Amino acid sequence: MTDKTPDPLAQVYAATTPEELSAAYAAWAVAYDRDTLAAGYCLPFQVLAWVARYVAPGDGPLLDAGCGTGLSGPCLAALGYRRIEGLDISKEMLQVAETRSAYTALKQATLGETLPWDDNHFAAFLSTGVFTEGHAPASSLAELCRITRPGGHAIFTVRDKIFESGGFAGVIGGLSAQGAWRPLEQSPPFRAFVLDEPEVLVSTHVFEVLA
Repeated sequence: MTDKTPDPLAQVYAATTPEELSAAYAAWAVAYDRDTLAAGYCLPFQVLAWVARYVAPGDGPLLDAGCGTGLSGPCLAALGYRRIEGLDISKEMLQVAETRSAYTALKQATLGETLPWDDNHFAAFLSTGVFTEGHAPASSLAELCRITRPGGHAIFTVRDKIFESGGFAGVIGGLSAQGAWRPLEQSPPFRAFVLDEPEVLVSTHVFEVLA
């Protein structure tokens, strides 16, 4: 990140509880878009390539899990996706997302806890920049699978440095072994910021949900 926003970013990565994370994003919500886009943050837009590759616009509702200020929403709508729901831990970030008029529903919820949707509700979920340091745990993936219908898709990024240490390798492998999903694609590591933070690398993972 640039020198403009060291404190907000440091507070986000330093969060050790959902409450601390929510407070950090609440303080950053108004300036978040300007700060991250100035640093070249590309994940909310780059993920759309995988969504378009695997999910047809008419397949059903999409969940933007950890939608933040809703940067992906208008781009998804422009691609023909009309039923987009979002969740985020931060009420303040959701208030910004609501102004984009791209989401049919926005709910405040915490990844890692039970989510407020019925089984098999979504055709797919996407999540970018959420599975990183101090953020949602790997265990969130099982609950996201629960609310995604069989034949639907899971599309998400994981920060490289926590893939093993954060338990993602184990959870992803465990869900595959249980028959909850099957892998379709894993990208090589790439930069989350095209201008700053060259050390921040993520990979995109795509699965078909089976049960």
